[in-house]
Amino acid sequence: MQFIDLKTQYMTLKSEIDSKIHEVLDAGTYIGGAWVKELEKQLAEFVGRKHCITCANGTDALQIAYMYYGVGKGDAVFCTDITFVSSTETSKMFGATSVFCDIQPNTYNICPVSLEKQINAVIKEGKLTPKAVVAVDILGNPCDYDKIKEICDKYNLVLIEDAAQSFGASYKGKKCCSFGDIATTSFFPAKPLGCYGDGGAIFVDDDEAAAIIRSICVHGKGPRGKYDNVRVGVNSRLDTLQAAILLPKLKALADYEVDNRQKIAKRYNEAFKEHFTVPFVDKDCVSVYAQYALLAKTNEIRNSVVEHLTNKNIPNMIYYPCPQHALPVFKDEPHFDEKFENANDYCARTLSLPFHPYLTEEEQQIIIDAVLEAL
Repeated sequence: MQFIDLKTQYMTLKSEIDSKIHEVLDAGTYIGGAWVKELEKQLAEFVGRKHCITCANGTDALQIAYMYYGVGKGDAVFCTDITFVSSTETSKMFGATSVFCDIQPNTYNICPVSLEKQINAVIKEGKLTPKAVVAVDILGNPCDYDKIKEICDKYNLVLIEDAAQSFGASYKGKKCCSFGDIATTSFFPAKPLGCYGDGGAIFVDDDEAAAIIRSICVHGKGPRGKYDNVRVGVNSRLDTLQAAILLPKLKALADYEVDNRQKIAKRYNEAFKEHFTVPFVDKDCVSVYAQYALLAKTNEIRNSVVEHLTNKNIPNMIYYPCPQHALPVFKDEPHFDEKFENANDYCARTLSLPFHPYLTEEEQQIIIDAVLEAL
């Protein structure tokens, strides 16, 4: 049994994926080309944005977003306390300060009340300039974008959607990656839409922004090509082979994988709702359940379930074992008066079970029985 079964997905899509790979090999085009252009077109259409610019990975996508907006020393970047380090690691590289916010107790996404509180604390202290908010769609569940955008507009902050875990999800009828001034995603293999290596993408609606971001991705190239360098950039491009692999996987995601994820989550929810806090998804939203995370009633129960599953060779993970504010890399970042009560509680009680759109009912029943047995 696999935590995320990429082998079964490949076997299901093998003919389409192999055909695309051989097209690239036969053409001998490994950087750029028709496959990358077609993928960018389809990705933009899927999420409802004017421009998609692919890049080497999701972390680069965030770094390039920070570069485009000139985030740097003296700037405060606000982010949820429950995420992966790359959400603000890439702004800290340029000298910015990470200001973490507590999470909502139901969705585990950034709490708008905590966000506004932290913004006002930064303003009151007067040492940093509030610059950007990174809204992370944690576990594949969309943030409350209406409230977050309202706060960003109020304080004139850049809104960056970190949709690394939520490609295919939607908020009030709009796909994730369509929110904020700019959105980024990751095609790491285990993501809801993953390639067979690293990959990422950036989404914007503004023509000039798209042109500058494309320039940044290729060493700051100018209108006359890669030797006409007009700005400081990076080397971050999606390989043609990865683009070819993603094309059939994108179709599968749209055609049936998102629906399959809903069915599997519903079955888990029915089995566990009396014993755990199961994932909450707002009625106007669709989650892609990048991870299916339960909250046990206590830390001790969580740990005993994890031990039991491990002993039975059933994969399990903890997303995430440590809140960002407690990581050594962020030890010097200001907390102000935020206690991160919800984030700390989440980390103490969460565990994630095997979850992917090809999980069979038989496999799922084995997992359900083992979890309930552990109780």
